[in-house]
Amino acid sequence: MTRMALCDDEAGQREAVGALLRAYVAARPSLAVKLSFFSCGRDLLAAAEDCGGFDIYVLDMVMPDLGGIELGVRLRELGCDGAIIYLTVSPEYAVASYAARAFYYLMKPAEPDKLFQVLDQALAELEKKRAACVAVRTRDGVERVRLDEVVYAELAGRTVRYHLADGSSLESVTVRGPFQAAAAPLLADRRFFLCGASFVANLFYVAAVEKGALRMDGGARVPLARGRAAQAKRRWSDYWLDAPGGEAP
Repeated sequence: MTRMALCDDEAGQREAVGALLRAYVAARPSLAVKLSFFSCGRDLLAAAEDCGGFDIYVLDMVMPDLGGIELGVRLRELGCDGAIIYLTVSPEYAVASYAARAFYYLMKPAEPDKLFQVLDQALAELEKKRAACVAVRTRDGVERVRLDEVVYAELAGRTVRYHLADGSSLESVTVRGPFQAAAAPLLADRRFFLCGASFVANLFYVAAVEKGALRMDGGARVPLARGRAAQAKRRWSDYWLDAPGGEAP
């Protein structure tokens, strides 16, 4: 089941875009999609916190009380990693949308063909993320962990500890050989960055690159080896700039 949320404070816009989303789902009977509509950002935040987040968010950029950018940032702070698609009346918000790690932004009124194309892309990315996993050998056996759930991994003694988006962690059995070799399945994915001899971080969950560490969503700080900060900034920037993104016509 794919969960999709629309948030727009204007009833007319909410109805118009909602009708497009219903048409999109109806035209793709093989998809299992649950649509939820919200008139304010705070209601969406509460629902996301309650259900663990949505897979796709279609957000108005300008709303009273809680604007689209702030709403997107707050969703990320909750650990919600769903694709955010912004609807905007002005291209001036395009750069600001990166603060919330937007998947795409579209000019209002949304053109059906373009919106449907973006939704197809978001769902394709979602399926790729769901399929990408790492097998972790633990004392209880092998566990498959989705890469999009791994916030960062660290060498803890002679084991690898995986810190997950839900706040839990998973520890491997004793590893033999260098940490980088044990982390190779993560590093093969462009989302992950080798921070030093003992840490790998998921760039999706990086909130800021600081002098000697990456500050992750939720407040954890992953140490950066000396001289790695500049490369981390480039990789983090490239990750988001190279991600699917829209531009206003």
